[in-house]
Amino acid sequence: MFDFKKELSNEINEIINKNLYKQERFIAGAQGAEIIANGKKLLNFCANNYLGLSNDPEVLQAARDSLEKWGYGLSSVRFICGTQDIHKELERKVSDFLGMEDTILYSSCFDANGGFFETITTKDDVIISDELNHASIIDGIRLSKAERKIFKHMDCDDLEEKLKESKDFRRIIVVTDGVFSMDGDIADLKSLNDLTEKYNALLMVDDSHATGFIGENGKGTHEYNDVMGKVDIITSTFGKALGGSSGGFTSGRKEIIEYLRQRSRPYLFSNSLSPLVASTSSAIMDMIQKDKSKLKNLSENTIYFRDKMTELGFDIRQGTHPIVPVMLYEASLAQNISKDLMDEGIYVIGFFYPVVPEGKARIRVQISAVHTKEQLDKLINAFEKIGKKYEVIK
Repeated sequence: MFDFKKELSNEINEIINKNLYKQERFIAGAQGAEIIANGKKLLNFCANNYLGLSNDPEVLQAARDSLEKWGYGLSSVRFICGTQDIHKELERKVSDFLGMEDTILYSSCFDANGGFFETITTKDDVIISDELNHASIIDGIRLSKAERKIFKHMDCDDLEEKLKESKDFRRIIVVTDGVFSMDGDIADLKSLNDLTEKYNALLMVDDSHATGFIGENGKGTHEYNDVMGKVDIITSTFGKALGGSSGGFTSGRKEIIEYLRQRSRPYLFSNSLSPLVASTSSAIMDMIQKDKSKLKNLSENTIYFRDKMTELGFDIRQGTHPIVPVMLYEASLAQNISKDLMDEGIYVIGFFYPVVPEGKARIRVQISAVHTKEQLDKLINAFEKIGKKYEVIK
């Protein structure tokens, strides 16, 4: 008889023995540039808190005010008694900000992606996905009955071949991350849009690591690539730059969004987005459009860190995004360096298979608008010290 418990225990022990165990670390207090973890004060360089809004005083006050006015929860789904004025207001603000026709809210972007493909597609359709797309896109595609094709990462020639192969399908959807979370690569949406227009396909972008801070006005990768109004569907999150709490959304053509309201299962069968999150996110949408100083700070901090690490000789993925992968390739090396950096007062995480491909282990550094130059220098100096210890740099 198969002993499930024993087999599972053996697999866990193998993960631990290979130094591939993903240990959860606990922080005490609020998220910010500086945190307390394991009883020690650390500089935090691994949060998606790009604009530093997770513990911003203005955001906290907006949250307090929202509790008094809107309550804590709705105990219902949207189509029963779970829709407040604040939900419709937030959907309108997101649509206006992104330059899209309409928006539908979800409890997370994972749910937004999970609720899209199975709703919109049938066995007569095809979905063509970048090979490095986020797990939520992959899982969402798995839920659909559509044909699936994968194109090489950001390879438009390969994508065009897949589009040529797909000409007889009823509907073609090309889907990509706007920013790839492990690499900081920004998708070439201009080229993707040219191809989807040429082959009469829909273009969908998950912009979770871009909404609020990429592009001149922080609208996202469609602004950065000068294709606003040309992307058919954008999914994104309030859980990163836009306050860092929870909640996601899908924006797009009115007909698509209305169809999702009628048929998308995560929307129909999940509690409404908390009034606390909806109201505070609405206030954040106003904040980021009124004051662009955080965008400037984030850009300057990112350029400074990238330049200094390159000068030291670290192998980092080139680009402009505040996700900065420091490539180490070996899983155990990434683990050991992240532990040593913690001893230096730096909180970063080593990533390895299956989060990234085998042999592509790294430490992903994430820069925030609220990091000071002194904090960045401490990070850089710690990397230099530990990098020399492990002979990663000279």
